Parts: sequence; structure tokens; C-alpha cells
Amino acid sequence: MPGWLRRFEKRVVRRIKTAVIRHHQRSGKVLFSDTTMRDGEQMPGATLDPDDKLAIALQLEKLGIHSLDAGFPASSPADCEAIRKMIGVVKKPVITGLCRTVAADVDVAAETLAGLPPHKRGVGMFCGISPQHRTHKLGKSKSEVLSIIEKGIGYASEKFHIVAFGGEDGSRCELDFMVEAFRTAINAGATTVAYTDTVGILTPTKVQETILELKSRLPELEKALLAVHFHNDLGLAVANTLAAIEVGANVVQGTINGIGERAGNASLEEIALAMALNPDQYGMPETIEMKYLLETCQLVAKLTGVALPQMKPIAGDNIFKTEAGIHQDGILKNPDTYLPFEPSLVGATGVTFVIGRHSGRKAVAHQLQVMGQLPSESEVVAVLDAIKALPKEIKLDDAMLVDLYQSVCQRRKSA
Repeated sequence: MPGWLRRFEKRVVRRIKTAVIRHHQRSGKVLFSDTTMRDGEQMPGATLDPDDKLAIALQLEKLGIHSLDAGFPASSPADCEAIRKMIGVVKKPVITGLCRTVAADVDVAAETLAGLPPHKRGVGMFCGISPQHRTHKLGKSKSEVLSIIEKGIGYASEKFHIVAFGGEDGSRCELDFMVEAFRTAINAGATTVAYTDTVGILTPTKVQETILELKSRLPELEKALLAVHFHNDLGLAVANTLAAIEVGANVVQGTINGIGERAGNASLEEIALAMALNPDQYGMPETIEMKYLLETCQLVAKLTGVALPQMKPIAGDNIFKTEAGIHQDGILKNPDTYLPFEPSLVGATGVTFVIGRHSGRKAVAHQLQVMGQLPSESEVVAVLDAIKALPKEIKLDDAMLVDLYQSVCQRRKSA
């Protein structure tokens, strides 16, 4: 190709990329970028086979995720195989591979992602920018780190239209240097820059302060989307992400079920639900099909082998169960009294009444009626008294409840 034609093509591509980025920025839509198959899989014991990753990718496509951080091609032949399995099968999301800011990683990613159209493939590049990373991991000065970013991003932008840059350990980086690093990355061709909390130490207030500073000091953000990537070491990853959305973050990165290193990543399903219930504050998660949240959480738990905590929002076993009599009575009268949202919103079937020591007469009567029994009020009281006398280690199920009721009836007949 003649040099003039190559230069013309680059200018056209650059204008198209800028137009797409500005369209996303003007729309106000938050784009969800999933890293379950890369950052999530780094969790000890959560290893995924290529077929597992394909199944998760298809589910994430169904859910409405915008982009998939599908693996680290240069690190593993298995990651390359998993990504290749997605090509031509997973059609809607952008599929990206993680790379260090080195040409060799980009070359492997380009080979692995070959076959996807340019607007459906990309790379996510990272380089440590904090004093801790510059000094102890990289052994580089600030100027040397900026040179690494410039060369790495510049090389990647020759092979990919979509290039995301994450300044690793951004939460411990000096703000002045983060601005320099992001400016360097954008000028070299990055289409997204990510503010990262690699060690999970941020708070919502600090997140908002930093993002507002970045937006005021980086006019180059007109040419790139601003992403956030937060870890959960203080239990604040979701809160920090929502705080970032509130002040204009364009892309949120996280994992399903919050899996990942140490305390994990921001849980994408929790972010989506919080947005859906508070659209006045965060906007709606317009691309997310909320009814698939529960099944997505369950699939990831099954394939990674990382069990869902009992009280995990959305998908925990306790979420749609209730034993307390006051709550059960209120839900029987109107579910809105003690439910933050209808279970069907996330794909759940309804509320389960657990009958136990804390239950009341209304719930016991209701559950017996569900089981085809017609107890009198005095029989319900007797059954409830019998339940409260049971040892705490006994977990009452429906069959045992009917047996207790029939025992009460039998004793009354014999009396």
C-alpha cells in the first residue's frame, strides 16, 4: 500500500474512532466490561477450561455485556484456545485480550483474535504507574514508564482499533503522574483509559474527587472513554463504582459474583441492580437484560466452583427466603412491604417461606394450606408451639411440617 494511502486510511480510522467515542459519551450510557474470564479466573481455585469460558461468554452476551476481557493470550495456550472458540460464535460483545505494554504480547493477541472484525476485537494493556510499582516491580523512572506506555500503546494501535489502557495501581499513584500517563496513552492511540484500584483501598469520596480532577485536567478525554476497575478489599468496590458512574465514568469493569484476587472485584450484577433501582442517581443499565442476572451468577458459580455466599445479593440462597413472622405476614399481605424488588426482575421465581422458631401463625397456616391442609386457628397455634420446642439443629421442611400438623390432629382426636 502506498504511503499516502496508508496515512489517509489512518486519518479515516482515527476520525471514525473519535466519532464513536463521542457518541458513547453523549449518550450517557454506561458500558459494562466483564473480566470474569481473566481477572476473575485469577482467583485461586477458579480455573476455567476453554469450553467453560465459551459458555460464560455466551451467557454474558445474552446478559448484554458490552465487552469481554476474555483472557491473557501471551500467558497461556489455553487462553488462546478459549478466545478462538468464541470467534464467530459470540457475536455481539467486543472481545479483548490482556497485554503488557510490550510488542510480543500484542502480536500474540493479534494472532489469537484474527478473524474478528476490527470493531469487535481489541486489547487491554496495563503498566504499573504507582511509586510502589515503578520502584519495586519495574525499577523504572517516571519518564521511562511514560516511554513504555507510549511505545506499547502506539504499537498496539497499529494492529487494533480498540486499545484500552489501565494504569495499574492507580489508586496509589500521584495524580499529576496519572494525568501524564493517561495523556500519553491517549495521544499514542488508546481509546479507553482506566482508573484502577488494584489493591482495593479507595472510598467513594476519593473516587469522585479523583475522577473530577482527571476530567478537569485531561481535555484529551474527549478522545477516549474513561473506565473504572475497582477491587473489593474494603468491601467498597460496588460503592466506588457507583460513585464513579455518578460523576461520569463511561465504562465499568468487574466480574460476575465479584470473584477475583483476594476479596475480589466489583460485582457487575450488583452494579446493574443498584442502577436499575436508582435510575435518578445513576441512570438505567440500558444494555443489561436484568432477567438473566440470577442465572448468570449461578452459571459462573457452577463453572468456577466458587460457591455463592449464602447472603450474596441477587443470587445467594438466603436472598429470597424469610423466616421472621413479621416479615412473612407483611409479604403475605403485600410483597412490597419487605422486598426491595420483585424477584422476577433478576430471574428468580418468588419468595420461599422457611418455617421455624421465628415464624408466626399466618405463615404456618399459609404453608400448611400450600401443602393441601386446612388447619383451624387452634391447630396452627399448637403446630407453632411444637415447632418452637424442636431442637435448633433440626431444619424443618414441608414434609416435616405436615407430619407435625397431623401429629397435632391425631393427639386432639385421642384426647
